[in-house]
Amino acid sequence: MSRLHFQPLIGLIVIVLLFSCKAEKEPAPALIPMPQQLEWSSQQFDMADSSARFVQRIVPAIPQAQLNSNEAYTLNVSADSVILEATSETGIYRGLQTVKQLVFEKNGKRYLKGCAIVDWPAFRIRGFMQDVGRNFQPMDMLKEQIDVLAAYKYNVFHFHVTENPGWRLESKIYPQLNTAESMTREKGKVYTQEDFKELVAYCQDRKITLIPEFDIPGHSAAFRKAMGFESMSDPRVQPVLIDLVDELCSLAPAEVMPYIHLGTDEVWHNYEEPSPTLLPALLERVTQHHGRELIVWRPGQHIEGDSVSITQLWSSNGHPKPGHRYLDSRLNYLNHLDPLAGITQLYFERINGAAHGDSLRMGGILCCWNDNNVNDEYDILTQNPVYPGILTYSETSWTGQQKDIGENYLVKLPEKGSELLNEFRAFEDRLIEHRDKYFAGKPFPYVKQTNMEWRVLGPIAHGGDVEVQFPVENELLETYQIDSANYTWQGPFVGGTIHLTHFFGYPSYFPREEGTYYAYTQIWSPKAQTVGAWIGFHDWSRSAGRRGGPFPEDGEWHNTHPKAWLNGELIAAPKWNKPGLASNTEEIPFTDENYFFREPASIHLKKGWNKVLLKIPVKNDTWKRMFTFVPVQFDYLTVSEVKDLRFSADLKKER
Repeated sequence: MSRLHFQPLIGLIVIVLLFSCKAEKEPAPALIPMPQQLEWSSQQFDMADSSARFVQRIVPAIPQAQLNSNEAYTLNVSADSVILEATSETGIYRGLQTVKQLVFEKNGKRYLKGCAIVDWPAFRIRGFMQDVGRNFQPMDMLKEQIDVLAAYKYNVFHFHVTENPGWRLESKIYPQLNTAESMTREKGKVYTQEDFKELVAYCQDRKITLIPEFDIPGHSAAFRKAMGFESMSDPRVQPVLIDLVDELCSLAPAEVMPYIHLGTDEVWHNYEEPSPTLLPALLERVTQHHGRELIVWRPGQHIEGDSVSITQLWSSNGHPKPGHRYLDSRLNYLNHLDPLAGITQLYFERINGAAHGDSLRMGGILCCWNDNNVNDEYDILTQNPVYPGILTYSETSWTGQQKDIGENYLVKLPEKGSELLNEFRAFEDRLIEHRDKYFAGKPFPYVKQTNMEWRVLGPIAHGGDVEVQFPVENELLETYQIDSANYTWQGPFVGGTIHLTHFFGYPSYFPREEGTYYAYTQIWSPKAQTVGAWIGFHDWSRSAGRRGGPFPEDGEWHNTHPKAWLNGELIAAPKWNKPGLASNTEEIPFTDENYFFREPASIHLKKGWNKVLLKIPVKNDTWKRMFTFVPVQFDYLTVSEVKDLRFSADLKKER
């Protein structure tokens, strides 16, 4: 498996040109994350000129940096010089990531775009977590992701290394933890201690701190099975876990690995309940004996006498613990996110509920909890919006979300013509440019959606009969009278995925009522052509089975029997690999359930305007009330827009 290559720009040698040159104005390159202060110039720096010099220097201070000066930098690029200054090597490294994004080619030569930048991160912790306890990921796959983290100025890799299916870090004290017999998935697959040290060093070279997590006392089935403990309250548990913490801390010094994460969340069963002394003893061992910071999940187990732990918030019930520093992971589980609507959520999320960090608000960690079993390790990257999510969260966590918009746009795009939509559209353009420039051949499930719009009508009461037909299917009118009730099209609503009502209760568009919705748009094509289309009516979370009821039978898009028409012709649903599968099937891997990792539907667009009509019945127990319809070009993992299409939610029959 090849990795993305985001190595430092070795070849840029910085000196002052012996003569000045007049440069043509070039379009500004797309920068992610966007610097805090940026001014473009019309100058350009010729990278091939042997008389040029690139100055990198450590300075005592960067007065303009308002926060986190240890990672701040200034960068000035002109026709005759490139000067990068920072207060630390880490700041220099962050600045080099920006330099790489300034590179453009013209007439076979490479240049840097002229600019003046002062930059610093809004939050001191900007992290990404992978759960390798449930699904082991090979070292090359982890390094591929760490390379991407480094390129986008992350500084933490959260390594969730133990789970119910397996204790994945080698223990030389208790080798039974790593036996195949103790595991329920990918039996016997572990990271050796040498692997772990290599990964810590790989992160360190990229100015990233690895945070290891032993998730206890819950999520401990493999641990209990390997050690022969029926309960986490067994008095033998405490000395074993102290030994394991000691062994973990022996693998990297405190200055390299300053944080130890010990979970403490989701203790659902009596046999997971710890003894009263277990967590206080581990807190003392981590903080006093080893001189590390302890991180625990919140909600999580209470630790008697704890006044120093860092809490990582993980659900809507995860509120900061008074007086404790905290990390925010409440709204950013990639395994729950639709790739289109999820990017909206990550972009408009206000980490820690603030524009920037402070003494308690440390930052946030983006999480990938692919709970379900997988056929292939790399499915974790193809079946979750990992790379577009990492890029979006890098913008939010580095730049900070300045506007306090509450929950209004966590699952929907702002209104057509609004300033907020224009802001998001500008970011989307940068995101797509990075997709095409750096992620060719890699899973990056995102296409432009701010040009798409929909009208929606409903919900029309259907008395529980999702098969009932309404006049909308026969004739397109502005309003309808059905059973003495009037229904009018609402909108336009912008986006490729529309949440009618959201499963976590965030504001979307409609009240949570049973009934049938219809959605309408028009697509203008410059020619008659057959293209792919992402079509879906449910985003199956890659977590805890197939949430939202049984998987549909063949001939159906979803178990509520939605339908899609193009120019009056019904679009056939896929022939599923596992039709009719029950919902609680966590151990059966996903293959084609969601629109973004299956072969797109084939649709034929005529030249001119094409009418799309969707029928979306929902019942009281319908968990995700949503739809997706997006034309795409798709070649294995590479996705892009169909060129020159236009979209309109105008209800006129002909335009």
